[in-house]
Amino acid sequence: MWDLVIVGAGPAGASAALGALAADPSLSVLMLDRHDFPRDKACGDGIAPHVLDLLAGVGVTGILDDWTPVRRFALTRGEVGVDRDMARPNWVVPRTVFDQRLAEAAQAAGAQLVRRRVRGIAVQPQAVLVDEELHGRFVVGADGAHSVVRRDLGVEPGPVALAIRGYAPTPAARAASQVIAYGPGRQPSYAWSFDRGDGWSNVGYGEQLTSKRPRPTRAELLRHLEELLPGASAGGESWWGHHLPLSGWSWRPAAGPVMLAGDAAGLINPMTGEGIYYAVATGLLAGRAVADALRSGSRDAGTPYRRRTTRLLGRHFRHTALTAQLTRSGRVLDAGIRAAAADQGIFDDLVELGLADGLITGRLVRSLLS
Repeated sequence: MWDLVIVGAGPAGASAALGALAADPSLSVLMLDRHDFPRDKACGDGIAPHVLDLLAGVGVTGILDDWTPVRRFALTRGEVGVDRDMARPNWVVPRTVFDQRLAEAAQAAGAQLVRRRVRGIAVQPQAVLVDEELHGRFVVGADGAHSVVRRDLGVEPGPVALAIRGYAPTPAARAASQVIAYGPGRQPSYAWSFDRGDGWSNVGYGEQLTSKRPRPTRAELLRHLEELLPGASAGGESWWGHHLPLSGWSWRPAAGPVMLAGDAAGLINPMTGEGIYYAVATGLLAGRAVADALRSGSRDAGTPYRRRTTRLLGRHFRHTALTAQLTRSGRVLDAGIRAAAADQGIFDDLVELGLADGLITGRLVRSLLS
């Protein structure tokens, strides 16, 4: 009988282990992942400084010290654009590196990592049964966009985007920058080029799936990438398509012994495709909720988890959903980009909203509606 079984050992899963063990180092924590580490994961690889703030709170520091931070951030849509320094730099680190280091930090804290493809879970009176043989007092589902844990909980997925990601040599014009170029049609649709600082960039294109375009092809995605960021795919390799479960107006975790975190919970920023901050934040909160429930003798970690995530991210999710709805209009999106180009404060507001846990400020909403 494990105190906590975590399905998936990516950023959300490793963070759940770190959150639980920081609260109570004596807990037995098992992480299950279908891959050995290091392993690749399709992603934009952007890591906001807020992620490092959260990890420092559980004693994990220095894991990106050997990578070059990126200070410039650019947003474009056609002829409209902004290119400014961010208030705090970001990092662009391949998931082969970041995920392994985070999993190692969780193991150093006391978690065990076992390679295993989980087929299903079942909530029983005294425990949660994983694959009909592993018993956990609590379970965190951190198993990504196609989560088995979410499926067995009966939680319906929300809106989904499809993206393709590759690595290509960084052109001089986009060096030391993170660039997002929005498409000309209905949003969200955007290409990106994020310089890693080692001569290579993470590049890709994504768009929300709709009934009219349920299955864009690889060729179509790559063509849109080149249309929005000419030359971005030249010399590219490691192309990988992936689904992005987008966050909506609200998210209310259910009561009980099973929680969802990160992509498994459908937590991807609809404006930018960012998900690592949400994964680490919700993973840590899920782990802490488990420690609290065990300490009090309760089988309900979901309720304290809901309270904690609501305090941290409730307003933010509503604000990102509203902004995503407003910026489906090209006119509104252009107005926001122009305002960010004219005002550093508005630019900083957009960065916080798109990459971490920012809120709509008065000056930002005035710019979007002007």
